[in-house]
Amino acid sequence: MQSVKNLSVFLSALVLVACSSQPANPSASNPSTAPSSAASPAPAAKNIQTQTLEYKQGEQVLEGYLAYDANLQGKRPGVLVIHEWTGLNDYVRGRARQLAELGYVAFAADIYGKGIRPQPPASGQEASKYYTDRNLAKARANAGFEVLRSQSRVDPSKTAAIGYCFGGSMALELARSGAEADGFVVFHGGLRPTESEGKNIKGKVLVLNGADDTAVPATDIAKFKTEMDSGGVDWQLINYSNTVHAFTNPESGARTGPTDNAAYNAESDRRSWKAMQDFFAEIFQ
Repeated sequence: MQSVKNLSVFLSALVLVACSSQPANPSASNPSTAPSSAASPAPAAKNIQTQTLEYKQGEQVLEGYLAYDANLQGKRPGVLVIHEWTGLNDYVRGRARQLAELGYVAFAADIYGKGIRPQPPASGQEASKYYTDRNLAKARANAGFEVLRSQSRVDPSKTAAIGYCFGGSMALELARSGAEADGFVVFHGGLRPTESEGKNIKGKVLVLNGADDTAVPATDIAKFKTEMDSGGVDWQLINYSNTVHAFTNPESGARTGPTDNAAYNAESDRRSWKAMQDFFAEIFQ
């Protein structure tokens, strides 16, 4: 938990967004306790398969993680998942599997490179490379997106990208690059607004934000709104009350005081996962 708390300090200093994490399971929240009708067919069994895939961007070898339900027939919508500042870890792999359980083909991209999985403070230094070099960030995100689109189980006309913390910022860089995706979802990620790149965005945008997250200041939100509106983007921003940074991450722990800007919020975790599912139902119809 200390690494997540360290993250909050790093964010305040550099106005960046990132986090370390362990798997949550929001897709399993509030299971139905009602007995199924005798006339109702049994739900189809799931057969979640995973693979580690190597790919490259330039000369850099990258290593991503694919998850899908092998029992589903035909091509499915594909979702790119982008990791936080500690690189592709169990948390992101868990999210990819949760998406596969929902019927999507999910690919967790690797922004940093094979074997590069830094811990604080090195994670902040690694993340900074992509915050300062936005062209590199776009190239790495697009490399993962193309791997997703190339999968035989994916319908390339139905794709989306999601990201957590650092990954949320990278999902927005993917959007600003003009990637042909239907939608982009940002979970407690830095907005890093630009003056003119909103016009490149081709899909809808959903930002899921902690209302009390000091790493996403009101000035950034105002500039982000201007960027999106100037670009004619269909966008939403949901603020969750009593919620700070890294709210989807159980490893963030409980908030210890008013200056603590990293804490798990189970209700906001559940609500944001549901908001993402509703968003996907809209863009993939």
